[in-house]
Amino acid sequence: MVDILHRIGAESATVDDAYAALTTIDGLAGWWTEDTTAVADDVIRFRFTLPQGEDGFDMKVLETEPGKLVHWEVVKGPEEWLGTHIRFELAQEGDWAIVMFRHEGWKEPVPFMHHCSTKWATFLVSLKELLETGKGSPNPNDLLISDWH
Repeated sequence: MVDILHRIGAESATVDDAYAALTTIDGLAGWWTEDTTAVADDVIRFRFTLPQGEDGFDMKVLETEPGKLVHWEVVKGPEEWLGTHIRFELAQEGDWAIVMFRHEGWKEPVPFMHHCSTKWATFLVSLKELLETGKGSPNPNDLLISDWH
């Protein structure tokens, strides 16, 4: 198993701000994808507008701890993502809200994983922007990095 790992810091933000951006529909829609909805049984649906059509993921919320942790399991999406886990661990370091990100449980480092690692980085920068300025760059206004989008 292999994991995608990233770390970002948002200056003049708190872990409470970061937690809200990771646990509310408006917060998630502000940095990842505008098409974010809650569905039954603690599942959040994320849909992306892409040139080849709509795509997306459903995440089951497994655990949340205010100001400290958000943990999801992918229950719908591309085969490579199914059963993987996404964790956001939060820490306050002075004026910085730190987000330690993990997308864990990939079976192997296939080319799609490399793409997803870069896309996660761009979306985490969008989260940083949202926390620092009040405006992120969620899909469909995200950075195009390749023909996989």
